[in-house]
Amino acid sequence: MPLYLSLHQAPGLSEQEIAGNAPEVAQQVHATFRQLYVNTGTGFIVSVYEADSPKAVEEEFERIGFPFDAIHEIDFAQNAAELAEMVGQAERA
Repeated sequence: MPLYLSLHQAPGLSEQEIAGNAPEVAQQVHATFRQLYVNTGTGFIVSVYEADSPKAVEEEFERIGFPFDAIHEIDFAQNAAELAEMVGQAERA
């Protein structure tokens, strides 16, 4: 199932408010929550969801009542170990 990255702005969002939204997020009706990254100082939020479509992620945010700025499908991901392997392969070539 595709992964989607969403961008949000919520200045002043606290850890307590995030915890307050957790029960709704945990229901995962239209999309499956995978990860959350937040800068509580600036209100910059990135979340990762698994879903059939970007529309499903949008419906999940509408259900939760949390506004979003953008939703993007992730078609490539890489962790640090995979990056190191890629560098090693390039150096051997």
